[in-house]
Amino acid sequence: MGRRCASLQQNRGVVWLAGAMPTIDIEQTRNQARALLDSRIESVTNLVKTRQRIADLREQLAEAERDDKRAYVRATKDGWSPDELKKLGLESGAAARRRKTATAKPGTDSSPSSEGGLPAAE
Repeated sequence: MGRRCASLQQNRGVVWLAGAMPTIDIEQTRNQARALLDSRIESVTNLVKTRQRIADLREQLAEAERDDKRAYVRATKDGWSPDELKKLGLESGAAARRRKTATAKPGTDSSPSSEGGLPAAE
């Protein structure tokens, strides 16, 4: 291969021998590539964890809404009228959701589903 000059320059995994073609350091290049991939994998892992948390919270919300509906029905079976419950600030969850939807500004959607890219669970 000829004489190698003692003068070496190293830049990002490439070793330059004076007067010769560059020699690529495969291990250093692989390590740099792994570091870049690890960073990308970490960010997508965090995204998956966040999306899973959103899905879990939506399921918890759906369960809480089912419990609320059962409790409301139980209160009406125990003699509370819908008007009495409404005066106490405890109107039917369905009625409250309808009013909240009707009073929302048209053309704006501030629901978490529009921000997270996942369909709302209802």
